[in-house]
Amino acid sequence: MSPARPGRARRAAYALALALGVGFGAARLLGAQDDLRAQLDLFGVVLYEIQTQYVETVDNQDLVRGAITGLLETLDPHSVYLPKERYARFTEQFRENYSGIGIQFEVRRGELIVISPLEGTPAFRMGMRAGDRIVKVDGKPVPPTINNEEVFRLLRGPEGSTVKVDVRRGAQPDPIAFDLVRARIPQESVRYAHMIRPGVGYVRVIRFASATGLELDRALEKLKAQGMKQLLVDLRFNSGGLLHQAVEVSDLVLPAGQRIVYTRGRLRSASADYYTDNKNAKYTDLPLVVLIDHGSASASEIFAGAVQDLDRGLVVGTTSFGKGLVQNQMQLSDGSALLLTVAKYYTPSGRLIQRDYSDRESYQIDAWKEDAAPESVLAARPKFTTPGGRTVYGGGGITPDVVVPSQRVSQRQAQIEQAGALFETATRLAPPLQGRYARFEDFLKSYQPDETALAQLRQELEADSARFGDDDWQNEREYVSRRLKAEIGGNLFGLDARYRVDITGDKQLQRALELFPEASKLLSSAGTLPGKAGKPPLDETATTGRR
Repeated sequence: MSPARPGRARRAAYALALALGVGFGAARLLGAQDDLRAQLDLFGVVLYEIQTQYVETVDNQDLVRGAITGLLETLDPHSVYLPKERYARFTEQFRENYSGIGIQFEVRRGELIVISPLEGTPAFRMGMRAGDRIVKVDGKPVPPTINNEEVFRLLRGPEGSTVKVDVRRGAQPDPIAFDLVRARIPQESVRYAHMIRPGVGYVRVIRFASATGLELDRALEKLKAQGMKQLLVDLRFNSGGLLHQAVEVSDLVLPAGQRIVYTRGRLRSASADYYTDNKNAKYTDLPLVVLIDHGSASASEIFAGAVQDLDRGLVVGTTSFGKGLVQNQMQLSDGSALLLTVAKYYTPSGRLIQRDYSDRESYQIDAWKEDAAPESVLAARPKFTTPGGRTVYGGGGITPDVVVPSQRVSQRQAQIEQAGALFETATRLAPPLQGRYARFEDFLKSYQPDETALAQLRQELEADSARFGDDDWQNEREYVSRRLKAEIGGNLFGLDARYRVDITGDKQLQRALELFPEASKLLSSAGTLPGKAGKPPLDETATTGRR
């Protein structure tokens, strides 16, 4: 190698170091110990050789992104690099709203189908309906290969801009054209909130975004005005979100002055303790049941862990995912971002619920293998004691107080769902029922698909190559009847109605509703016990205070 190459390689390495260091201390990176300089020199040499000798011309951006990705893969599963486009989509999910036309949609068999227009949105006001097929957007046909991301790109845009949408409706021969002015569309975190039975309020929180605490507070106020005496919080498939929103949500139901969660990292700025305060603890008198599953992670586990550790309520369902790491979002100069793990979080009793991730390939899959860890596995995990004397476990997600296995979808049921026949049949059966049921409550109580309706569904399934023998059809009769009723309800009354019918067959949820006597006893006992938080596992470098 000629003497010039190492120098050029070193300059390339330092230039790369500067690029990687933007936003989080390049000067400190360059001033590190000699070993780091040597490793950067080595990287620079490899980069130079690839640039000058590789058989094909390479893209420097691809090389650097690949190097960053490989670097982060040596750390933990949640430290990741997000290119600009992916970072934009990532941050959008935590915003309160976006600009678009306001529809729930699905791509089925190459067709873009409106499942429901959202109330109050441009699509709703202009008269789009469930079952409409969007065939053109701004005059261009919707391709049969379209996917969800392409739909977002076509239908979302700046507030006040116009998009022309052509839809095919039922048997009408000609498409219907809509000129829709995009508007701000709320992204709800508390997607469902209603009285599920007399005295029992039900809320499903689907994410922890920037306004989740405020949304939940408003929902609970309405439910309390309707007579709510007990509360069921459903966190299934809630993969988490913003830590401070997990704190805000916890603040609503936990007693004042309790530690909700604490974080510990290498830097003082990454360590903090979060407590409830006196003004926000508005619903501490309600017996509480929290429903979780394998998809409940991160912020969901902070909330469920605090409820469990402080003996505030019962946690029911299946073991949660097990993510106890905190990421700092660092936006880089080109619009991309680095999500870097800077701390671990601990529940009030001192539990780190992060699962082992030494085997990266099985990390995502293992969370879904079992409904609950066997006794032999629990015996090896760190044990903690709540103020009420209950044993809770760390190191493997939140183990529920009452394990209720997840419902398994049969092969036949999956076939029914994939066919799309439920939705198609419901769009034909719903219109004649509009005058018969003015209120959803009447529909929920009184309507049941009759033999004629089920026969139409079966015929639609067979037309879609989903054939059933008489025995198989009878075995799935309860399932198809409920699902058809749900789709009809959704067509008549909207998505909330469809969901409320569907959950009447949710065995996990129904079991959770049976546990309020135990939750009431736990709340009564907890009121007489002094609160105590676990000792921090690391040195006391945390900041004090609530935020």
